[in-house]
Amino acid sequence: MAVEQPGWKTFWPSNRVYDVDYHEPIANRNFETITCEQVDSVCLVTLNRPEVHNAFNSTMQCELRVLWRTLRYDNSVRGVVITGAGDRAFCTGIDRSEIAQDDSPSQQGTTDPLMSAPGNRINVGQAGETPFMFDDPGESLGPKSCGLFKPVIAAVNGIACGGAFYILGEVDFIVASDDATFFDPHVTYGMTAAFEPMLMLSKMPFGELVRMSLMGIAERVSAKRAHEIGLVSEVVDKDTVVSRSMDLAQMIASNPPLAVQGTLRAIWAARELSPSQAVALGYAFVGLGTSPDSLMQGQESFQSKNRPKWTLR
Repeated sequence: MAVEQPGWKTFWPSNRVYDVDYHEPIANRNFETITCEQVDSVCLVTLNRPEVHNAFNSTMQCELRVLWRTLRYDNSVRGVVITGAGDRAFCTGIDRSEIAQDDSPSQQGTTDPLMSAPGNRINVGQAGETPFMFDDPGESLGPKSCGLFKPVIAAVNGIACGGAFYILGEVDFIVASDDATFFDPHVTYGMTAAFEPMLMLSKMPFGELVRMSLMGIAERVSAKRAHEIGLVSEVVDKDTVVSRSMDLAQMIASNPPLAVQGTLRAIWAARELSPSQAVALGYAFVGLGTSPDSLMQGQESFQSKNRPKWTLR
């Protein structure tokens, strides 16, 4: 169980994950910067800082890590949809005002009331006196970095830029509202864009990613263009982006979870392997991701002829 101390929360940054009981249900947690609502077997996660376009601070970083890690143990949740509060932005990256309030000697760290206890500061940039250790503020934002291999769909409304790609680079696919836009402002403000485009490399064609990264704030990728290049799986009206994403998540969650998670593991592993290496491991994923129970469930579904009506897209 988490060790409670006066004024401290029960969720922590990555260097204090051992203080958290990840078996505690999400419903029992009182998050400050995100909200969670479970509908049947799908969890709807909302980045809830609309006053700053859902930019993430150290508290949100900690809470997202706890969320993703906790969902690994919650068998009642078979899928996740993540979106942003309000209609202006999905997420606009790191909250720059938090960095501006830094009081560390290196001027590279960030502080937050959650991190006020000694040893709980989240830093941004070089750690120590050499450049070989680096604190990345977005390292815990995405589900895959936190070991979650349940399907995660992003319902993108409005702006998604910069540090939002830490999340979007690790979701399984994206449904966007028709007013969604994507861009990376780093170079405009004198910063090298590295982590974010690296994570997006598998989501976008190389030339499109380079163009977006180098254009900074001078150009935005529309939802229509994002769909044309494969970044976005589907574009819908802004009033239905969350409901459509939830419908898709529910359809996926209706399948045997062992088969779903085995499929995700196989596909994500193949991204980082050569084709021959990936295929050589295919049987291992089939073996791990198939059981007599899942096969029986599939056979019963086939024989019943009570199958969902398919749609064409």
